[in-house]
Amino acid sequence: MANFDDVILAAKSLSRGNVEVKMIDDVAGVVYPSFMFKMPKLKNSELYTGGAETTHPAWIVDGVEKTEFLFSCYINSVINGKALSLPFSDPKTGMNFDQAKAYAEACGVGYHLPTIAESAAIALWCRKNNLMPRGNNNYGKDHSAPYEKGTATYLSAGTTCRTATGSGPISWNHNGQPFGIADLNGNVYEWQAGYRTVDGEIQIIPDNNAAVTGTNQLATSTLWKAIMPDGSLVTPGTAGTLKWDHLVAAVAGGGFRLNTAIENVGADGVYGATSFAGLTAKAGVNIPEILKKLAIMPVDAGDHGGDSIYMDNHGERLGFRGGLWINTSSAGVFYLDGGFPRSLAGDGVGFRSAFVI
Repeated sequence: MANFDDVILAAKSLSRGNVEVKMIDDVAGVVYPSFMFKMPKLKNSELYTGGAETTHPAWIVDGVEKTEFLFSCYINSVINGKALSLPFSDPKTGMNFDQAKAYAEACGVGYHLPTIAESAAIALWCRKNNLMPRGNNNYGKDHSAPYEKGTATYLSAGTTCRTATGSGPISWNHNGQPFGIADLNGNVYEWQAGYRTVDGEIQIIPDNNAAVTGTNQLATSTLWKAIMPDGSLVTPGTAGTLKWDHLVAAVAGGGFRLNTAIENVGADGVYGATSFAGLTAKAGVNIPEILKKLAIMPVDAGDHGGDSIYMDNHGERLGFRGGLWINTSSAGVFYLDGGFPRSLAGDGVGFRSAFVI
């Protein structure tokens, strides 16, 4: 194997300094490289038209502005309990939210499960720069460009499902370059930190505070905050907070909207679905800027890649970004599935790690 100094130099050179190779020690004393993409600090106005001239929350941790955060170039593998961002690997799947968080944080201080703020910043950057990535959203290939394929790593009944990380063409990278963040569109669901709903009430951990290693994100954590229509953050359960509400009596796959009350509650497992671009609020309900910054609501009435958003307003539900190998046009950087509990695990459920300090 090449000297790791050579690997680091090559990654920095070929990516023009945009990729940092972090060295991770496993419990057996073996050192592994982990490839991370640098996301330098940006203002909201640099991420979407009409955004405020203030720093996007992805770069604000415990009130301190950070110059950058690092985001895994690849859906993670796990070796001896630690998360690694490695190319041409089978994505690690089959872990619930808390297990994925533990794998990411096992790498040390600064490492964490990617947050809703970080993923939103990347999604908004892609849209702003007309670089919406394609990916494995149709059994190993992209639905809109079926000649684009990844290398199969997991098949079901002879049909490609998962593909090797970074094995697709450069159009599957967030920046359309050989060194970028791969597979944000499809392949496997990716757990997100810092976002959940409880009986439909939207709750977040403010700014990028969920990026702090060890942040309590259990169901009972007092760090979760609900959101008022004016954008202020309040204690969950406060009257008038923003919630997901079915448009009609709950029917699986039916539309939903932003509301300040639950008029149509779903039963357990009865989810709402709509295109992300088509998501709206009930007449008279204000959509605060914070929901646009976090890509929980569309920033304008334009296209958002055809991606979809899902919810279940019964019980605690956490979120996935990106979509699965079967989601075709619904998958993408704005895809947000908030229809499952934190206990969900399966062969289509994966994760990444991120880093900020």
